[in-house]
Amino acid sequence: MKIMLVGKTGSGKTTLTQILNNQKVEYKKTQMVDYIGKIIDTPGEYLENKVYYKALNVVSIDADIIILIQSATDEENLYPPNFASMFLGKKVLGAITKIDLEENCKDAEKILENAGVEKIFHLDLKSLKGVECLKTFLR
Repeated sequence: MKIMLVGKTGSGKTTLTQILNNQKVEYKKTQMVDYIGKIIDTPGEYLENKVYYKALNVVSIDADIIILIQSATDEENLYPPNFASMFLGKKVLGAITKIDLEENCKDAEKILENAGVEKIFHLDLKSLKGVECLKTFLR
């Protein structure tokens, strides 16, 4: 099963990729679509620039599950309403990252709900809180 991660630059996509692949966590700016094991890590610019939505759609063909990432600390919403519907026939999940830095995740939850995700996971990528729950669901 392949998973594609979509989110803004700095939202934690690459860190989550490294954690899910049991790799050492090192900061790395994703410059292009990166296939790492069974995870497709997309550049933040693919969400930040609407002109790249078609590229996201094409890349998603290789994925079974799409995970939309929203940082708990980011109030900006880049996901249009029902954004998940562009990934026809795919399971679309949401993940809120950086929950250790923000006590209230209601704004991030609302952003992901409006984007049309089926289920939301709350993740602290430093302490790994919530990661095992996501891994279990993905199995």
